[in-house]
Amino acid sequence: MGQAMGGAVAAVALASVLTGGGAAHARDEGAGAPADSVRCGDTITHHTKLTRDLSCPGTDVPALRVVGEGIVLDLGGHTVRRTGAQMGDSQGIVVESNGTVRNGTLRGFRWGYVLDASADSVRLHQLALIDNGTAIYHRGGYARFLITDSRLHGNATGLSSEFDAATGEFDVRSSLFTGNGRVMFVDAHSVDVLDSTFTSNQNVFECFNGSIRVRSSTLTLNAVVGRLPFDPGGGFDFCGELRFEGSLIANNTALAPPEAPAWEPFRFVMRDSWVLNNGSGLRAGGRTVLIDGNTFWDNAGGLTLADLPEFVPFALTGPVRDNHFLGNGADGLRVLSPSTPTLSGNVAVRNAGWGVHAPTAHDAGGNVARENGAGGCEGVTCSAF
Repeated sequence: MGQAMGGAVAAVALASVLTGGGAAHARDEGAGAPADSVRCGDTITHHTKLTRDLSCPGTDVPALRVVGEGIVLDLGGHTVRRTGAQMGDSQGIVVESNGTVRNGTLRGFRWGYVLDASADSVRLHQLALIDNGTAIYHRGGYARFLITDSRLHGNATGLSSEFDAATGEFDVRSSLFTGNGRVMFVDAHSVDVLDSTFTSNQNVFECFNGSIRVRSSTLTLNAVVGRLPFDPGGGFDFCGELRFEGSLIANNTALAPPEAPAWEPFRFVMRDSWVLNNGSGLRAGGRTVLIDGNTFWDNAGGLTLADLPEFVPFALTGPVRDNHFLGNGADGLRVLSPSTPTLSGNVAVRNAGWGVHAPTAHDAGGNVARENGAGGCEGVTCSAF
């Protein structure tokens, strides 16, 4: 971004340089006339469009601050970047009112985009947030974020919030996340992801206290897909719901990290998704599950279901139906006691371990198993075809 300008706009920029004007310029879109020059540390109070890059010192004073209801800050395809070797407590754009920031790049800040407690509905559109400590940060209060057609790359954390101070919703649409440390830290927020891609990140999501829904999206070549531990001590370290719908989870080094090897939300839903060629099987705990119409193919292991490690345990329940477990390096489907999901219409073929090992499950019929290394089915009746 920050591409060269053409025509009359280029002429205006050149005239500014020749006359010694070094500040980025803006345009009041409502009036259609040039606004005052925009400099690092300015407060934006009206619709504004930048006409050149901004390079701002890495201090705790925001590069830009946006106030005023409904303001649109259009970066004009340009970059707002931090200068200097130290990231410190630098802030890119701090937003204090409902409105939109769009069409540009935020690079190198401790916090790239910051939403303060005085705003409750904002949009980020066609933004690139690159090499920040935290790309998008919710500082306090309740707010809804709509993030569309954006790209997050090389950030230590993509989306995060102030612990025990911020709640709300992150709606992510048609966005790309690459090369980040941790893409999403979810604390008291609901996250809804649609038509987005996550590739080559260290960890896609960590759900501390909230919920995550991923639809029609791709998660591939990540070191870890997700960390969702359950706190058996009665604390708040658990995810309310994790849901995948129509998504591809493929070629990741691991689905969960070694120190927290199972996804343990209260409710786990996976529908019409593909889990392919991952370096670990999927271990999931919960009180309830809905596992419907998925394919688990050529992973280091298939799917293992278990109840949560609660002080007073609740046996896992829910339908596991019409799934395919094909060529996995361990069991296709394993259910650990005392979990009691209801199994129907599942197919397990050529897994290295059991096709289906589920001694405590309810058998609703129609399950198929053949050519599995350890045996066909245990606990449910399976036919060969």
